[in-house]
Amino acid sequence: MGARGADIQPRGVNRVDAASYVGVGVTKFDEMVADRRMPRPRRIDARKVWDRLELDAAFEALPHDEESVESENPWDRASV
Repeated sequence: MGARGADIQPRGVNRVDAASYVGVGVTKFDEMVADRRMPRPRRIDARKVWDRLELDAAFEALPHDEESVESENPWDRASV
């Protein structure tokens, strides 16, 4: 790659880089893919590649520290 190529961030990343990108280890990343908190990979021939933009969207959907996955939705309490 030339000097211009060094500035380009890859859109597709391998499993190890995808885990690192979202800040977890590979084992935790695999769990998150299995339970759909992280996206499934795309295929390029025999390679599995994660889309960086899909990783961004999945990461943004994760709850913040003060939020609980099981927390009650205030709309559930609204009278009908």
